[in-house]
This record gives sequence, C-alpha cells and structure tokens, in this order.
Amino acid sequence: MTEASYAVQRANPRFPFFAGGEVTLRDGKCVATQLSELSSRGCYIGTAEPIPNGTVLSLRIHDGMTTCELQGKVIYVHSGGGLGVFGMGVRFEDMRPEQQSAINAWVRTLAGTAA
Repeated sequence: MTEASYAVQRANPRFPFFAGGEVTLRDGKCVATQLSELSSRGCYIGTAEPIPNGTVLSLRIHDGMTTCELQGKVIYVHSGGGLGVFGMGVRFEDMRPEQQSAINAWVRTLAGTAA
C-alpha cells in the first residue's frame, strides 16, 4: 500500500511532531522510539526493530516539557528500507479525558490554533 492510500483513510489530519517516546509491550519489553507525526487519534513512530501489526502497547510520549502515557495499537508497519529503522502507525486506544486533553493541546499547537 502506498503512502497516498494511507492519507485517504485518515479521518484526522496529522502534523509533523518530533518527540521522544517509549513503547512498553504486553510482555513488559520496553522499546525506545521517536515520534515524527501526531494526530488527535494516533501517531507515527520509528524504532530499531519492528513491532508487528495489531500489537497492543503502552506509549509514553515526551516533548521535553509535557509527558503523556496512553494505550495504542499498531495499525501498519513500514520497513526501514535497509536503514535499520522501522516506522509504524499507532492508533490511540481507550483514551481518558486527561490523555485526550494532552494530545489535543499538542495538536492545537501544531495546527497553529489557539487553545
């Protein structure tokens, strides 16, 4: 599937967003990640090892000033093209109001709109 086909499926706009993160898998394994895009319902992360499509995970996002911890599910995986980095689309799951508020604040800032 090409990148253009993912754009057609998106219900929410994504914005460039560079933040650190940590993924915790169900077995307790922690994987460092970098976020490169954010929307109100998900994000795009990069890791040194792929996380399989359908994997449910905990995600900790930190941009240096704010931290948000929430649940997510990998909905697609891109290979690293031989560069040793894998990209994954993660959809946020079961967000509590405070988590949605933190994500929405980031998205509003990225979109250039007032809080």
